[in-house]
Formats: sequence, structure tokens, C-alpha cells
Amino acid sequence: MCGIIGIVGRSEVAASLYDALTVLQHRGQDAAGIATVDGKRLRLYKGNGLVRDVFDDPHIQSLAGRMGIGHCRYPTAGCESSEEAQPFYVNSPFGIALAHNGNLVNTAVLRNEVFEEDRRHVNTSSDSEVLLNLFAHELQVQAHLKLEIDHVFKAIGGVHARCVGGYAVVAMVLGVGVVAFRDPHGIRPLVLGQRDTADGKEYAIASESVALDVLGFRRLRDVEPGEGVILGADGQLHTRHCGPPVVHAPCIFEYVYLARPDSMIEDVSVYKARLRMGERLAQKILRLRPDHDIDAVIPIPDTSRTAALPMAAMLGVPYREGFVKNRYVGRTFIMPGQEERVKSVRRKLNTIELEFRNKVVLLVDDSIVRGTTSKQIIQMAREAGARKVYFASAAPPVRYPNVYGIDMPAAHELIAHGRSEGEIEQLLGADWLVYQDLPDLVAAVAEGNERLKAFDTSCFSGEYITGLADGYLGELAEARSDAAKQERRKAS
Repeated sequence: MCGIIGIVGRSEVAASLYDALTVLQHRGQDAAGIATVDGKRLRLYKGNGLVRDVFDDPHIQSLAGRMGIGHCRYPTAGCESSEEAQPFYVNSPFGIALAHNGNLVNTAVLRNEVFEEDRRHVNTSSDSEVLLNLFAHELQVQAHLKLEIDHVFKAIGGVHARCVGGYAVVAMVLGVGVVAFRDPHGIRPLVLGQRDTADGKEYAIASESVALDVLGFRRLRDVEPGEGVILGADGQLHTRHCGPPVVHAPCIFEYVYLARPDSMIEDVSVYKARLRMGERLAQKILRLRPDHDIDAVIPIPDTSRTAALPMAAMLGVPYREGFVKNRYVGRTFIMPGQEERVKSVRRKLNTIELEFRNKVVLLVDDSIVRGTTSKQIIQMAREAGARKVYFASAAPPVRYPNVYGIDMPAAHELIAHGRSEGEIEQLLGADWLVYQDLPDLVAAVAEGNERLKAFDTSCFSGEYITGLADGYLGELAEARSDAAKQERRKAS
């Protein structure tokens, strides 16, 4: 769930890349990096931490050039060291810098192929570095001296033929420009924008349209699944479909939690999709409990606010803000490790007691993944004086790992895995628990774009659109669970 941005402009782009990354910070708070091209020289700076902590004015001034790419990292595959901050760079062939959002599910196979067949060395455990070397090899196969646009598109096609998973990529190829492409299923998002200046057109490509908005770019369209895009160093835009014809299935969790509500993904407003999620969940509550005793609907800030508003209206009860969020604590969901997530919940939220005292409250959250936040928040509501605490999730139960770029690698860490809704209710300590139905979630998103016929719903349904090798989920849990990450931290 990383954030990526690429710009080809008519003036210096480093400051714009920095601004875009701050807007995409919600997609990753572990590390950040920017690479630019100044003539024939590539400049790169990256490090661990928030965007504002990694870069200062001297860093931005040193990143000269009229084209560049940026990345903010949310560690899923690989480790959390600064060595795995992106973009990655190779100098053969041509000089290439690459940043990536998503996960490959055949990384182990590709790593061996890159070493044994392509004769390229990978220094880290990151699948992004594997992807970079794979792309570099495919470029080398296409051209030895002079690289043409056609060669780049053929190289992208070669990447699609070998890679399995969800991925959105921005890269810089010296002498060509910014290159971007998206996996054939379109699991991870990527959007193209244009800005008109006195000196000519400028182009940008990013994980979310909000990054284009803040820079004054007009959103043109989403990059199509399997499509390659070249923002030429000469200011020209080139596009070509490079992937096999497979089912278009964007990740539905983008709409539930990952993306900002002011973004457009696949021509669907994330904000309106969340409104519709709230409406459909309210309808379910009215079916199940037409004579409910709810006194107030209270969202868990911030991502559930949009869904909670129509729920309160349809249920005929007041909408109230019962929690105040500390803006200086990051998104707990993407914090590295369960211990850190647990400690951060109470630092992040504080109750407004008068909104709970002697009331039956319906708490609304976007989803329940590990149950860490939900359990503590229910307890906080009781401590604030609530008579009963009901809990509603705008998403269905998360029962299966998400393998395409969201940190849900181990099924046993998911509170809903192998449990009934009644058992989850007891574990959380709620007086009543209600989940969104999966068909309602799909309908709430698809209503915004009739061309969307399928979604990646794997974390809810257990159906993996790319297919998975036998034993993959077990290997993933062993390598990327919280326990495995803790062991790596101790060893480092």
C-alpha cells in the first residue's frame, strides 16, 4: 500500500514530488525517497521516517531535474531497514530508478530467475528490487545501444509475462523519461494527470488522484490494467496496452480504508462509495433490528466518518463525535508490529464522555482486521459511561490474508479467521456486532462505475484473482507475521 508519484515537467520537480508524497503519506509512513534526473545524471535521496523527517530544504535543492519519481513506504514484503527504502536504482542498462506499490506473489521464483538466468544480483529481500532487475533485464534484451519507445513497451510486456501479483510501478529510464505500468488485473491503483503551463504540457502519474489535485494537475484517467505509460523526457505522452487479457479486478480495500476519501479510483469517488457503504449497512441494521434502541451513532475517526453519517440519518438517531483524534499519531493499522499498534490506540484517541454517559451507542469503523483498535475502543466507550456498546463494520469480516500489498500476511492474526460473528462479538466485548455483507460492499463501490464487473475481495472471500502456489500462504505467514518481524528487529 505504498504511495508513488512520477512527474515530467518544464521546471524543477523535486518540491512538487515532496508535496505529493506528503499528500500520499497515509499510504506509508515507514520510509520515503525521491529520485530526479538532471541532464544525464540521476540524483537520489531516501531514508526511514515520514516525508517531512527524511527531507529538508538542502535535500530538495540538491535533487535537481525536470523529471523525477517519489515513494513513501509501507513495509509488507521485505524488511523495515533503510536499505529497502525506495526508489531503487541500477546503472545497467541505461540507468534506471524504480518505485513500486504492491506485492508480487511469485517473488521467490523470480529472484532465482533474475540471478541464475538474467545474471543480475539482488541485494535486499524486497520484491521491488526484484521487479527493478527484471525490468532492467527486459530492457537489455530489447536494445543494446539505443533505446526506443517500442523497446520500452516490449520490456513492460516482458515484465507482465513473468510477474504475478498486484503492482503499480513508476520508473525513470535515463534518455527516455518516466515509465509507469500497472498489473494486468489492475489490483493496485494508478492515475494519470496533465497540467498546462506557458512552456507546454506537464504530466504526472500517482497512486491516487489527490496527489494530482494538490499539484494542480487535471486528472485525465486511470492507467488501464496491463497498460504501459511513458512520460517522455521531450514532453510527449505515449501509451500502449502491454498485458494479457485477464479480468479487471481492482482492490476493494482501497475504497474501504486505504485511499483518501477525496480521491477518485477507477472513476469512482471514494467518498461516495463510503456513503453508499453506510447506507447499505444501515439498511441491514433496520432489517435485523427494526426496533433498535440506539441513542447515537459515533464514528471511529477518521475513515469511518463518511459511512457513519448516512447510517445515523437512516436509523433516525443523532450522529455524534465521541472520539477526538491526536493528529500527531499515525495510522495505527500500518504501524510495524502488534505491540506498537496496541500502545498507540489510546495515544491516538480520547473519549468525549458526555456523548457516552448512560447511552446506547453504535460505534462505526471502516473494518475490523486484527481487532486491536476495536477491542480497546469498546472498552473506552464503557469506561466513558455507555450503557450498551454496539459495533458496526462498514466492511465484511476480514478472514483471509491480503497478499497484494496490504499488511495482512498471517491468517491467525486476523480476529475473524476461523471464528463466527458471535465469537468475534464476545472477543471484542461488544453487546452486538454487525458486519457489512460482501455483496453490499461490492454493490456500493460498483454503483459508481458500471464498467467495474469484478473486484479483488480476497481478504473477505479467500478468492485470489491471480491464483497462488501451493503452500504460499503458509510461507507468507512464516516470513511476514508480526512474530517474524519482531525476530528480524531483534537480530538487526
